[in-house]
Amino acid sequence: MAFNKLHHIGNWIYNVAFVNILWIIFTILGLGIFGVFPATAAMFAIARKWLILGERDFNILQTFWEYYRKDFFKLNGFALFFFVIGYCLYFNAAFLVLNPGSFQLLIPGTIIIIIAYVMTLLFFFPVFVHYNMKFFQYIKQAFMIAVYSPFELISTILTIGLIVAFMAWIPGIIPLFTGSVLAVCMTLLVNRTYKRISIKAEIYAR
Repeated sequence: MAFNKLHHIGNWIYNVAFVNILWIIFTILGLGIFGVFPATAAMFAIARKWLILGERDFNILQTFWEYYRKDFFKLNGFALFFFVIGYCLYFNAAFLVLNPGSFQLLIPGTIIIIIAYVMTLLFFFPVFVHYNMKFFQYIKQAFMIAVYSPFELISTILTIGLIVAFMAWIPGIIPLFTGSVLAVCMTLLVNRTYKRISIKAEIYAR
């Protein structure tokens, strides 16, 4: 019994580390900027198969590659969208920092928009791999889940903080237990929200 538990734990650790390595490799294969969104979505899709669909017996490399290439161009469209919005927010924030006295009334609104942007980006990937929707429905649903899930949002932020702390403490974990650990934790957290929030009829699970 004890041996079986140790074997199960060891297998889980190996699989999580393997997915993290695949995430890094496929991000690099996409030249970074073109690979990061497809690779991250594939990583979250694997976590969803494990934790929501309850599937264990599948080829991780083959499945990762299938998810990576399936929505490659669509996900790069989202990457462009988030990059443009993020750049505009950065430019706006930098402008306000350089001109603090003249545009003080714009600062609260800018902060709120930046927070909304970060929340949406955090929940985009678990939403993308779970639902079939139109382009902007993904954005809307990711934002709505973040708003209606304060516990999950705070837990995600704390998880990111812990991962960063461990990266600083033990840099050797970076290629093995960073993105995949976050994907597993977020999938567990967001699954609570899926069960709690009523999804509109035109939105359906993959």
